[in-house]
Amino acid sequence: MRRGPMAKTHTQYVCQQCGRITAREMGRCPKCGAWNSMVEEVVAVASPSKSVSGRSLLTGASTPRRLDEITGDVDERMPLSISEFARVLGGGVVPGSVVLISGDPGIGKSTLLLQVALEMSTNTEVLYVSGEESERQIKMRALRLLQPGEDHSPAKMPGGLLLVTETSLAAILEHISALHPGVLVLDSIQTTYMPELESSAGSVTQVRECASRLRELAKASGMAVFLIGHVTKEGAIAGPRVLEHIVDTVLYLEGDRFQSYRLLRSVKNRFGATSEVGVFEMRERGMVEVLNPSEAFLAERMINTPGSAIAVTMEGTRPLLVEVQGLTSPTAFGNPRRTPNGVDLNRLLLVSAVLTRRVGVRLGEQDIFVNVVGGVQIDEPAADLAMAAAITSSMRDLPLRADTVLIGEVGLSGELRMVGQMPARLNEAAKLGFKTAIVPRRLRQGEPWPKGITVIEARSLRQALESALVGSEKPADPA
Repeated sequence: MRRGPMAKTHTQYVCQQCGRITAREMGRCPKCGAWNSMVEEVVAVASPSKSVSGRSLLTGASTPRRLDEITGDVDERMPLSISEFARVLGGGVVPGSVVLISGDPGIGKSTLLLQVALEMSTNTEVLYVSGEESERQIKMRALRLLQPGEDHSPAKMPGGLLLVTETSLAAILEHISALHPGVLVLDSIQTTYMPELESSAGSVTQVRECASRLRELAKASGMAVFLIGHVTKEGAIAGPRVLEHIVDTVLYLEGDRFQSYRLLRSVKNRFGATSEVGVFEMRERGMVEVLNPSEAFLAERMINTPGSAIAVTMEGTRPLLVEVQGLTSPTAFGNPRRTPNGVDLNRLLLVSAVLTRRVGVRLGEQDIFVNVVGGVQIDEPAADLAMAAAITSSMRDLPLRADTVLIGEVGLSGELRMVGQMPARLNEAAKLGFKTAIVPRRLRQGEPWPKGITVIEARSLRQALESALVGSEKPADPA
């Protein structure tokens, strides 16, 4: 317990899901409705003279200013040679921004941010604060991340990167006041605590207050702050949801721990597009950029194999070509299984029901497995047609046309519905050498289809499958 002298304390109950504070214990949060999420905390309210604050580091009292009097380029950003990381941020690091990076344990958060710190330390001073690893461990990882063949002598190491192992926010603020770094990396926000608060590190109060102090400091000094955050068993950011509202950008590092590919996804960005994605590959030298992820995801594809279809999904503003695999097998149980990997279970159930009821593919006694190669998670309905084609191809043991991509949403009546950003999807498919695309029929004429790829428009799922399957009855007329 870190109770200061003459500190007044009171007890409160905080929801771990939404951060709602109540004065009495409740079994269910009155705001978000989560059960057993209220945690008791003892909060110490210290006197202002005893309080440790980042306000001593601020540039002075705030003063209202006219918009035309404010100088500075709104697009001014710190350059970053890691193009995939810069893409997700919106083009570079914005001075004074607060970026939260979260992900599963061992996914590569610390490795990626150490690479960013090493790269940025050549132009500005970077303070890397770790509450989970020693300085020696960080040095060993830094040597592994440097390019092979480089001179790793102390004289040639990046001099702008400063390491410190600390968990007290008061001590961290003192280091910042003495060094005035341009970039701060904090690993992690859950290990940082304010001494004047009664609760332990990682609690709702500590996480919220520490993040608020660092945000105030970043906005006043222009220092860019990167925070690493833990996740819960459900995959959400640990701590209150208010943490996501405090920061400017929230990034998730996703991927299967048994796969080498990692997706850095932006779910909130005040300085760029949301839902933007950067693709990396985990190697011995750390995170390596994948500049053409579609080609990487299709590298091991087997041509003319039943159960394999190519979908074009949008990740932010980037179209990605991924392989959707389907497999049907007679069930050995009373209830056939539906096992998705990379797609939503409800979408799989919907597509299976439409195939059975509208197309006549008998799946009532079949186990169905659907897998998206490369560990990619598809959340949009544009992959419905590729999923249906892969399942039908496996059921009928007929391969799909190797040079064809399938794009479209499947409706309950068996119709195909148009999806957004179709020209960008078709351009990406043509760039990778695909000759044909099967898409929903347009009911209103818009801009012409891109050149270099033959577009076949189908009104129903049955027509699309006839056009895609090798050896089917008759293809639909090309548009």
